[in-house]
Amino acid sequence: MKKENRNKGNYGEQTAIEYLLNKDYKILEKNFTTKIGEVDIIAKDNDIVVFIEVKLRRNSKYGYPFEAVDYKKQKKIINVAQLYVKYKKLYNTQLRFDIIEVYLDNNYINHISNAFWA
Repeated sequence: MKKENRNKGNYGEQTAIEYLLNKDYKILEKNFTTKIGEVDIIAKDNDIVVFIEVKLRRNSKYGYPFEAVDYKKQKKIINVAQLYVKYKKLYNTQLRFDIIEVYLDNNYINHISNAFWA
């Protein structure tokens, strides 16, 4: 089951990356991982570094994908982002936290810009 979930996750992330590239984002990192957590995609939207959590669902029957990015998950993403900023020395760079929902049943993508704040 874990392999199937990982394959779905990879599909969702790849779909999100294609979407972002079509919107002229530059992909900086995929699955940036530290000891404290992971960020699915780090991209650049003009001069803004965007940390993106991708959530894939078949449909919204059991809730919307963004609802899975609770306070605990947001805090983890923010902490990873702080490490990334320190590692890349991006001290005077504007940051943003987005969520991309990918729906399998209807091939729909919902991009929630500024989904949460640090």
